[in-house]
Amino acid sequence: MSKAITDLLAILDLEKIEEDLFRGRSPQVGWQRVFGGLVIAQALVAAQRTVENSVPHSLHAYFLLGGDPSVPIVYQVEHLRDGRSFATRRVHAIQHGKVIFFLAASFHNAEPGLDHASPPPPAPAPEELPDESEFLERHGASMPEPVRRYFERERPIEMRPVDAGRHVSRGLDADPAQKIWVRTSAALPDDPAIHRAALAYLSDMTLLDTSLIAHGRSVFHPEIQAASLDHALWLHRPFRADEWMLYVQDSPNASGSLGFSRGALYSRSGELIASVAQEGLIRLRRNREAGPESW
Repeated sequence: MSKAITDLLAILDLEKIEEDLFRGRSPQVGWQRVFGGLVIAQALVAAQRTVENSVPHSLHAYFLLGGDPSVPIVYQVEHLRDGRSFATRRVHAIQHGKVIFFLAASFHNAEPGLDHASPPPPAPAPEELPDESEFLERHGASMPEPVRRYFERERPIEMRPVDAGRHVSRGLDADPAQKIWVRTSAALPDDPAIHRAALAYLSDMTLLDTSLIAHGRSVFHPEIQAASLDHALWLHRPFRADEWMLYVQDSPNASGSLGFSRGALYSRSGELIASVAQEGLIRLRRNREAGPESW
């Protein structure tokens, strides 16, 4: 098992402090802020620890303050409802005496019912695409420096972009959409709760960046101040996060320094696993003079 996956599993294994009170830590990788997907995943873990039998089917979250990776995050779970079919939890993430994030999650007892789903768009199989080392070998020299550093870093999530151009060079007025095959970089334990937390973690990756494609920039561009503001995730069907999933993303709107993006995660067999929506800050730094070629 890779060190990145070992670290992810350790970080998702929250320490129980008291009833409905948990403590989580952040990886010490030199980031100035805690990765938003990590806070979502840890908050979901905390909520799941307080519910028996039912499984989460949706969550809605707001990022209030940037997380400090140098200190732990305390997660306080509030029981809003415990019904026969549904349970609801609210989780506050606290640092330095302030709520930096909160999440509401709804849980449902599985039951039979009507079933339909939109099919995935066409895409090459992940085996037909270069792995990350091949991707870097082919395109590393053409990548902006911050993007190349991102792909060079060992991560718990493996990504194989369908369209390499989205990560190598960008032009104005490009279609704000992308498709990426994703999975954890090593096998996970069989516990479905861990797979749900891993999917919550990876659901925040590359999503906000989709809203910048049409503007010839990325979240790494020196002109852009980017931050996730809210995040919604709906879990539709059982899955394994260590098996390939096609993450289909688009951005139907950007205005007033806010970018809105949507995502759908499909299994290899074409089943719709989850739906995602997010709005984030994509503010132009007016005091920076940097053209698209510098990102």
